[in-house]
Amino acid sequence: MLRPMSGDSFRFHVTHQHGAARRGELHTPHGIVQTPAFMPVGTRGAVKAVTHRDLEDVGAEIILGNTYHLFLRPGDGLIARQGGLHRFIGWTRPILTDSGGYQVFSLAGMRRVGEDGAEFRSHLDGALHRLTPERATDIQAQLGSDIAMVLDECIATPATRDAARAAMERSVRWAARARARLEQLRHDPSATPEVLVTNPGQAQFGIVQGGTHADLRTESVQATVDLGFEAFAIGGLSVGEPPDVMYDVVAHTAPQLPADKPRYLMGTGMPDDLIESVARGVDLFDCVLPTRNARNGQLLTRRGVIVIKQAQYAEDPSPPDPECGCYTCRHASRAYLRHLYLSGEMTAGTLNTIHNLYFYLDTMRRIREAIVFGSFEKLRQEFRQTFSRRPQH
Repeated sequence: MLRPMSGDSFRFHVTHQHGAARRGELHTPHGIVQTPAFMPVGTRGAVKAVTHRDLEDVGAEIILGNTYHLFLRPGDGLIARQGGLHRFIGWTRPILTDSGGYQVFSLAGMRRVGEDGAEFRSHLDGALHRLTPERATDIQAQLGSDIAMVLDECIATPATRDAARAAMERSVRWAARARARLEQLRHDPSATPEVLVTNPGQAQFGIVQGGTHADLRTESVQATVDLGFEAFAIGGLSVGEPPDVMYDVVAHTAPQLPADKPRYLMGTGMPDDLIESVARGVDLFDCVLPTRNARNGQLLTRRGVIVIKQAQYAEDPSPPDPECGCYTCRHASRAYLRHLYLSGEMTAGTLNTIHNLYFYLDTMRRIREAIVFGSFEKLRQEFRQTFSRRPQH
């Protein structure tokens, strides 16, 4: 058992700034992450369709694990006994775990939310479980991720102002309980002998809520920052609101967060969302979009979206993106990828995912370089002119 816990191995500093866009370095117990950074989503301890070697090849420095799914199967206790999530899955670089809250709240009729936490039935076997701020903290301590998220209350959109306020205030109360639990794990381990801590350097992020209401976001920032987290996330976006509304909320919220701590925008989004959010001061991102779209035959390029099943690519010998340096673009044509996809070959998902992740991570690399050289605004304008969300024809 590794004790006591301490967040001292978690550090962040901004090395360059261009407007509100920040270039930085995030130090964790399992390595350094260059920011702004995108985190591929490894829901069950694996990024779908690719190996860890593929992730390293495309430049992933940090991945995200899903607390809800890992808690249900194989179980956080089993993972802890195996030495923690890093050892269990064989990934030596940093990992962030979510709290499981979003998955619980998406269960709709299968869960009940109260002040204590959420009671829900497993989507696997219908078994009844309870997730509280303390339990979410314990699970992630056993998983041993480098970054653990607090449990917050997610609400559907659109939501009334009263609903947004109630969820925001409950999220603050839950955040205080999660912080108190982590402090107990760090400083009074004898009180929690049932929790096997596998990463004593784990950091905890608070989450800012408040819907699309600027004043509620400000209240949430003030209350959450006062709790003393190692860093902060902007939650409750990318849930159906128009991009411009999301950008306005990020532009309002990010500058109010501590300048010496990383800022994480949860669950966003399309490539242009990343650039626009970096322009507003965000440092970390995650989204299932590049991997999910890849498995559905959508390839993201500098010019926009390619739907590879379309007949126009049946005899197209060109790579998905002539400007891309990924393994897929160096070895596979659009015609071949279309054939694999229509044939139902598993290789289609692998090659498409490698390309989409490389595109996202290479975009982040270009953003970091542009911030260093003072050309970020030029890159931003060029991206606006060349990238389109509409499929290419």
